[in-house]
Amino acid sequence: MTRRINLALQGGGAHGAFTWGVLDRLLDEDDLEIAGISGTSAGALNGAAFKAGWLAGGRDGARDNLDWLWSQMGAIDSPVFPEWMGLSQLSSTLETSLPYLWAESWERLVSPYASGPFYANPLRRVADRFDYGRVCAAQGPALYIGATNVRTGKIKVFRGDDINTDAILASACLPTLFRAVEIDGEAYWDGGYTGNPALFPLFDRDLPPDILIVNINPLERAEVPKTPQDIRNRINEISFNSSLLRELRAIAFVQRLLDQGAVAEGAMKRIHMHMIADDALMNDLSVATKLVPIPAVIARLKAAGRAAADAFLQAHAADLGHRATVDLPAMYG
Repeated sequence: MTRRINLALQGGGAHGAFTWGVLDRLLDEDDLEIAGISGTSAGALNGAAFKAGWLAGGRDGARDNLDWLWSQMGAIDSPVFPEWMGLSQLSSTLETSLPYLWAESWERLVSPYASGPFYANPLRRVADRFDYGRVCAAQGPALYIGATNVRTGKIKVFRGDDINTDAILASACLPTLFRAVEIDGEAYWDGGYTGNPALFPLFDRDLPPDILIVNINPLERAEVPKTPQDIRNRINEISFNSSLLRELRAIAFVQRLLDQGAVAEGAMKRIHMHMIADDALMNDLSVATKLVPIPAVIARLKAAGRAAADAFLQAHAADLGHRATVDLPAMYG
């Protein structure tokens, strides 16, 4: 029997390689169908690559297209750092390197608009190469990509024929690094500020009730950050998780009304929430490893994503389609 689920893919720069590993493992499940995908930033790139590859060649096509995407993002065979070096050491080495510190200082002092006619978004060369005939197709998983309207501060969800290179670049537009992306007279920044990712498009009645979030921004950190870099990183994580937690609180409220009989069964959709994450791993990383795609880190993130997905399936495969596996009040409370 086929199990149908939806995917909610967070953004997080190069840490999206964790999601690559999760998707790679989910593709091993012959009876698992991805019905809908909502993605932001790196999640949008992963979602578009997954859908286009799926329509081109099924499971193998999706896997090949994800491999291609991450080869473009820096996943090469020759690691820059030795295998014995832990992720925490890798992150610290990068974060304290002079080139990174210089680039970080430059980013805080200089606007991306200062480059004048020489500006180029480095992600465009990748996004331009997606097969949008398949990305936008009515067949395959329904795909939703979130961005933030700079003027209104509201979320914009692109779907169907509205998805193109600019929509993907808008979803991944960090305003300190990239110029706002102009679409139909409106300027857009990274979707993570208003939906990381947006869950509400997946409430459509034609989609299954199960939503699996691939979370790559740690919800909790054991220690209070003290260095300027750690403080900025935690601010980023909190802001990028806040919209998700608000949506989870709303879902829990609706489920409670259904459980209490305050709302007639069927009047509102009952949602089964699931999550794959590795907060312990992400606590060892930093904003530096999000922004700089180190091959060794990307490879380990992919492996960690596969392992986390495997652990989830071993524990909860039988729950898909029947019940939630996330304690929502404990998560947002």
